[in-house]
Formats: sequence, structure tokens, C-alpha cells
Amino acid sequence: MKTKAKILICYNSPVSIFPIYNGKPADEKSDSKDLSEHSFASNMMEIENHLRTFFSDVSSLAVDRDVNRTIQEITKYNPDAILNFVESVEGIAHYEYCMAGLYELLEYEYTGNVPQTLGNCLNKKRTKEILYSNGIKTPRAITLAPNQKFTRKDINLNYPLILKLIDEDASIGISENSVVNNYRELRKHFTFLTETYNKKLIVEEYIVGRELNCAVLGGKTLPISEIDFTGLPENLPKIVTYDGKWIEGSTYYNYTKPVCPANIEESKEKQIKEIAVDAYNVLGCRDYARVDIRLSDDGIPYVIEVNPNPDVSSDSGFARAAAASGKNYSELLFTITNFALQRKYDDPKNKAV
Repeated sequence: MKTKAKILICYNSPVSIFPIYNGKPADEKSDSKDLSEHSFASNMMEIENHLRTFFSDVSSLAVDRDVNRTIQEITKYNPDAILNFVESVEGIAHYEYCMAGLYELLEYEYTGNVPQTLGNCLNKKRTKEILYSNGIKTPRAITLAPNQKFTRKDINLNYPLILKLIDEDASIGISENSVVNNYRELRKHFTFLTETYNKKLIVEEYIVGRELNCAVLGGKTLPISEIDFTGLPENLPKIVTYDGKWIEGSTYYNYTKPVCPANIEESKEKQIKEIAVDAYNVLGCRDYARVDIRLSDDGIPYVIEVNPNPDVSSDSGFARAAAASGKNYSELLFTITNFALQRKYDDPKNKAV
């Protein structure tokens, strides 16, 4: 039996604002589109159909910078809950937390994380500061701004290092060139990234070891996933790149395969899951998030990122982890949506009506 509820799926209207998304010089095979956004938008019909299994009225809205139109469309539909899949607005990642704030101003319940959490987790430096201040291990790092003057002595970190855009997700800007082994390589890639994206960078100590993801749903961990780099050429760093996520047929796409559940000894699995929940909590996460961890060769877990409102398309790592726990894709979408509906039903002012 369907629940009598109106569900509005809000997602970002896909656009492209950078000439390059995969973090390396363009060639004739490069795609200038942000494939992460276009890929998710193409799944909207599938998501709507899954939710119609459970709810009487489901619709979707592509969000752009016409905020007046967005407000009119939301209030006109008057949803019982908003399934918030907005990760940027016209390519501007900082507007992600603004959209969550807009839902709150309009007094609609929505899925996922609150503005403060979205803003804190988008800024990789701030995320690290929060983790570090709460005793959670994260690789040491510094930030560098475009046109910033620095010398070899200013890089008080141990090589190898990895360079990332400080406030982008979906692995935008991450390539095999992101890991640098000396100051010359750092200088070269710093120049390329800042000239291409004109954004601050975070320069982080690269943890040699295993790449793990721990999905957290409603404060509880799902089975841990590991990226299997078997077959990746030895000269390439074992990292998750933009190509690996989005460019089918690329070397990284072919040789960065997720395995879930990961083969981890029980005591280490318990430790990693506890760290993931701790990171989820100290960042103020709600409903669902994914915690990315590097497990060093000497067995030390380091949190490298906390991803609130991660990708939950049907082929995503989060959906894969849910399936490994026994929850199919329809049930995952229902669970996430129901978090917001439950908050609406539990609100005293709604009970009083």
C-alpha cells in the first residue's frame, strides 16, 4: 500500500563551468561536460519510478540560479518532503548548502544534511580541522591559493603529496598527476590546477595503502567497500580519479573496481566503522553520508573525506553498500525519503493541525 505523501525530488540542472574536469591537460578524447552531473540527471526517471512504488505523488525539479522560479515551483507543488539531490547550482558547489537553507526558510522538510554540515564538508580544510580537533586521524595538509608565492621550505609535509581542489567533489580535478613526489612536480601541477580552475588547493600527505569507503545510513554503518586497483599500471598512483569515476574505457575506469563487502579482518573492520561513525557525528551529519578512509600499510586508518549527501544513483558505491546489507535500491530511496517524512510527522506544529 502506498503512503499518501507528495515527494519532490530536487536536483541540479546539469551545466559545465570548467574547460576540463579530469584534472589533466585536455586531449582530443576529453569531454568538457561535467559527466557527474549529466550522469545523475539521466537517472531521474528511474528514481521517480522507484519512489512511486511507495508514495502516491512523486515529481522532480531541476534547480538552477533562477531562485524565484525555484521557490514558485516548490511552493506550488507543496511537498510533504523534498528529496534533496542538489549538489551545486549551475556548477557552483557553494550553493549546495544555500539550497538546504532555502528549504528551511520555506519550512519544508528535506532529506540529508543541514546547511552547516554541507558547508563544512565542502571545505576540505575545515573538515580536517574539525576531525583533528576531535581526535580523528586525517593526513597533514596545507592550503595554497592561486598566485600564492611559496618556496620549497614552505611545504613542511612529507612526500608523496596529493593536490586537490579545496571545495569540489565528484573527484573533479583529480588525475594521476595529483600525486607528486617532489617539489618540482608539485610546482608544475600547482600551476596547472590554479590556471585551469582558479581555486584554492589543499596539499595533503598521500597515504600509501588501501582505499576504503564506509557508507553511513541513519547513523549506522553499511558494509565497507574497497577500491581494487588490480591491473592498474605500476607507474600510476592508486587513487580514485575523475576518469575512474566517470570516463568509461579509461585506464582508471577499467582498473579501479569497488569490492563490497571489503575483505578486512574483523577487529580492523570494527575500528574503521567506529571511526566512520565518529566522523559522521562530529561533522553533524544527518540521514546519510560516506566516509572515505585510507588504511596505511602499517594499519592506521586516516579519514580523507566526509561526503554528506553522497551520490545514491543505482550504480553508486552507496547503493552497492546498501545492497550488500540486504537493502535493494527501492528500499534505499524509501529509507532516505522517510527520514524527512518522519521529521515532518514528528514536528509538534504538524501534530497540532
